[in-house]
Amino acid sequence: MIENTSNPLQAGQLLARGVSRHLRSHGFVSIEEFVPERGKRVDVMALGPKGELWVIECKSSLADFQSDHKWQGYLEWCDRYFWAVDTAFPTEILPDGTGLIIADSYDAELIRMGPEAKLAAARRKKVIQKFAMDAARRLQRFRDPKLLPLPDES
Repeated sequence: MIENTSNPLQAGQLLARGVSRHLRSHGFVSIEEFVPERGKRVDVMALGPKGELWVIECKSSLADFQSDHKWQGYLEWCDRYFWAVDTAFPTEILPDGTGLIIADSYDAELIRMGPEAKLAAARRKKVIQKFAMDAARRLQRFRDPKLLPLPDES
């Protein structure tokens, strides 16, 4: 399943790629491993065409899901929250009141829409600005790998 052996992707990263591809077909852009604040890192942060913000946590196994004790802390950073899992995952154990996406490394299908809990305007502005800054920094590093990080970058 992994195409590039010099830079192999882990199972969760493959799910994130499929999720990001699917969301793009609906007008969303996304960033993987987005840090909304120190100590939190979401697998996929997606920004929709109307400014909506979705968090998608990709779980590659039951053990991966069971070891995640911080997911509820991500709810305050998005309008909708989703789990992304593969077809073998026991989806009945996922918490009620969350969205569900079935994914593989190439695509995904939104099975259950996560309930909407709109962010406050100030929080939305902060997250979208950070999303834009992170995306721009990643593009700069891609274009210029020897670029030194700014003091506020981690």
